[in-house]
Amino acid sequence: MRNTAKITTAVLAAGALAFGLTACGSGDDAASDTSGPLIVAASPVPHAEILTYVKENLAEKAGLDLEVKEFTDYVTPNTATEDGSVGANYFQNQPYLDDFNKKNGTHIVPVVTVHLEPLGLYSRKAEKADDLKSGATVAVPNDTVNEARALKLLDANGIITLKDGVGNEATPSDIVKNPKNLKFKELEAAQTPRSLDDVDAAVINGNYAIESDLEPAEDALVLESPKDNPYGNFLAVKEGNEDDPRVKKLAELLTSAEVKKFIEDKYAGSVIASF
Repeated sequence: MRNTAKITTAVLAAGALAFGLTACGSGDDAASDTSGPLIVAASPVPHAEILTYVKENLAEKAGLDLEVKEFTDYVTPNTATEDGSVGANYFQNQPYLDDFNKKNGTHIVPVVTVHLEPLGLYSRKAEKADDLKSGATVAVPNDTVNEARALKLLDANGIITLKDGVGNEATPSDIVKNPKNLKFKELEAAQTPRSLDDVDAAVINGNYAIESDLEPAEDALVLESPKDNPYGNFLAVKEGNEDDPRVKKLAELLTSAEVKKFIEDKYAGSVIASF
């Protein structure tokens, strides 16, 4: 049985972040005791699945005691890493982390990039992007980086045009051409797959798409290109813990030939190894 613990977005929806941290545990034991297990916070799919593969197939031989904790939101893994409730996390990309650290005063740093989950546009009402009707409603993630990423995906595929120079803070107000007069519904990223019955299309993060039994490589109307993509997901720790021998060992295992093959075989192009 996998040694996991799940934290739901209900914690955040209730506005009780402190409760979420209590649920993770408290104190600095997980981060400071390098002789104990390395506890890693991760999104269930694909991050916890990849970590569980490492735990069950590679960790013991490498002398690594690994514990995986699952979280379904994009906030608690970083706050738990910052306060020492966990020793590391694996769920995010660099633009998201930069924005999170800036807004929350946290000190999380990347260790090694492992994979890319291409962001995609999905619909139950259209078979291709050109089929979206005038005035269609498109759900997008409401956090700063993922909303910008969603809009840049639509821009790259000619569905909208963003003004020149917009970066990772783009919002619908930065759209300069919208030939289909699309309307945008901003939702917490985890909610976007559940919105598909209520909107005409939704831009969905790869992990949430896979969790919802979507196959990005097959089902997306448009999908991010992996070429020069800045959104690779990495193992991260609180600054100062990069040299923890357990972290170094896990970084080596996550970028091993065995993990690359596991990613290729299990996800068939919906998750792409970045090493």
